[in-house]
Order: sequence, then C-alpha cells, then structure tokens
Amino acid sequence: MVGKLHLWLGLASGLLVFVVAVTGCILAFEYEIKSIIRPFQYVEPVANGVLLPPSRLQAIAEKQVPGKPAKGVNYGETGHSVNVPFYGAAPDYYYQVYLNPYTGEVLKVVDEETDFFHFILHGHYYLWLPETIGQPVVAYGTLVFTVLLITGMVLWWPKKWTKSNRDKSFKVKWKAQWRRVNYDLHNVPGFYALFFSVILAITGMIFGIEWLSDSIYRATTGGKPLPEYQLPVSDSTQARRFTNPTDLLWQRFIRTKPETASLYISIPERASESIGVSINYRPGTYYKTDYYSFDQFTLKALAGEGPYFGAYKNAGFGDKLRRMNYDIHVGAILSLPGKVLAFFASLVCATLPVTGFIIWWGRRKKKPVVPQRRVQKQQVV
Repeated sequence: MVGKLHLWLGLASGLLVFVVAVTGCILAFEYEIKSIIRPFQYVEPVANGVLLPPSRLQAIAEKQVPGKPAKGVNYGETGHSVNVPFYGAAPDYYYQVYLNPYTGEVLKVVDEETDFFHFILHGHYYLWLPETIGQPVVAYGTLVFTVLLITGMVLWWPKKWTKSNRDKSFKVKWKAQWRRVNYDLHNVPGFYALFFSVILAITGMIFGIEWLSDSIYRATTGGKPLPEYQLPVSDSTQARRFTNPTDLLWQRFIRTKPETASLYISIPERASESIGVSINYRPGTYYKTDYYSFDQFTLKALAGEGPYFGAYKNAGFGDKLRRMNYDIHVGAILSLPGKVLAFFASLVCATLPVTGFIIWWGRRKKKPVVPQRRVQKQQVV
C-alpha cells in the first residue's frame, strides 16, 4: 500500500518537484552571484562623507523612470550604493535605480522583470503560470512531495538491521549494474537529505498554504492566530506639519544605524499611507530587521501587530521563527554553509523524480520470471 502510494504520487508530481528543486538550487546563491555580476551595488566609501537625504535621491531616481512613483529609498551598509525601487501591476513592472549616496550619480537602472533570477523566481513560486493558479499548484505539489518523503522513509527503513542491510541503506554500490546504482542513488542520497528536504518543503509551503501557515504560527505562539498583514494608516485629517517627513525620519535613524546595517524608508503615495522604516542588521538575510511605521502628517509612531512589526529583539519566539522562515528556506540563516546545504538538498530533491521514474520504467519493462517448475512442465508437454 505504501509502495503504491509512493509510486503514483511520485509519477503525478515528479515534473513539478523537478522544476521547483532545480530553480531552488539556482536561487540558493542569488545574493552571492549578484554581488559579483552587479558591481554597481558598491561605491567607494567617503571618509566623513555626507549622504544625500531620501527626497534628493527620490527626485533623481524618478527622472530615470518617468511616470512611475518611487516606492522607497534603501541605504545599504557602508560601501554600498543606494537603490530606489519602482514596481506595480497591470501591466507589471519592476525597476531598481542604483545611485551613489554621496553624489547622487546614477550608477545603473535595472529592469528586474527581465532579470534572469526574477524569471527563475517565478518558476520556483508559480511554475511560470499566473500567480492565482501557479501558487496553489506549487504549494500543494510540495505537500504531495512531503508525503513522498515520508513514504520514502518508510520504504527505505530496513526490516532487519544486519550489516548487509545497513550497507544497502547507507552506501551506493558503485560497481554494481547501472540499475542497481540508480536504485541506490534514489534511496541513499534521499535518506541523507531527508531532514533538510522536509525543512525546505515546510518553509516553502508556509508561503502558499494559508491553513498550514496559520497552524504553525498558532503552534509556535501559544495559540495566537496569524493576523492579516496590514500597514498602519496615517490620519489624513491632520494638517501636514513637515515638508519632507521622510528626510526627518531618515535623519533620526541614520545617526544610530550601524555601518553594517541597511536602512529602508518607504515613500507614501496616498494620504492614508504611513511611512515605513526598516533597519536590517544582517543584510543578505531578512529576519533580523526592525520594522516601524509613522504617520506621514505628524511623524507619530504607529502601532501594528503581527510578526513583521516592531524590533526583532522584542519579538516572541513564534514571531521570530516566522521572520526567519525565508532565510531558513534558502539556507541563509546559517550563512554560506547553510546555503550550501540548501543547494545540495535541493539538488537531491531534483534527482529523486528522475531516478524514481527510471526505477518504475525499468520494472515496467522487465519481463516476468517464469518459475522453473512451470518451464519443466511445458517442456514435458
């Protein structure tokens, strides 16, 4: 029963698992690869240099993307350029303008919609289908893959822990016939990568299966339901007290920002929007970030709820774990060694549908063995 369930679920989800796993391998080192192929992300630090305020950088960037409003200004750690994002839907667009934070020089305008990694990300999240279709397909396909991992573990488990069975379960017999090598390549690496594969699957499903995401959040917060993500709103009935509120907030936070941290300030488009400020103390990851919101008319600090609000150090265990979810998913939580683990776990996951299909196809083509006694009877007749 377990074998048939494993077989048919594997055949049904094999192609999906292969695509999601291969794209996951590529995305594991996105940050490192971009740091090499995008030299405009860096500038020469200026001793005692004066950084330009958000309003100046916003004005320069908006001239590069006419007719579209800037969403915010992101000041990287010391030695990095500033990037100003522009994005919207119907039709979709996503640009980033990179600027020298000391001079305002435009270093590069990147159309992220045509970027290779953006294309790979859409395949990983949506299989290059419309989001409303692709996201649930990938999410529930990953759920099927999780069941496959569990049933695979049941099938792998030796009935008796003899030396012969241990060798079959933990070692690839490279000198055997290719069918046996393929069988071992399905079982042995699958076992070693099992724990990491389950972690990748669960953290991935949190992005696409609402009931699972809420259940895990409740389990890690003592029963607290996951609130819907909503930004606090500004009180548009108030008179505007400041000409450049984003600059004032920037001045408040830039003074205390560590050199190794990044600072992002959002730019509200509507009167009801608040100004968001986030300080990422570990660029290259997302979890160790403080999130704040302020009324754009009065600069009053606004209260919010959920895992993505407030200082990281003040968050509870469940909220911290939820903030870590993406970084756990890509392995960034453990820096480069974690990304290497995520890469190889994804690589093994990509091979499982291939080796599994070869096993099934070989058994399907294999001629049934006629018992020797029946052969003898046929010869007598």
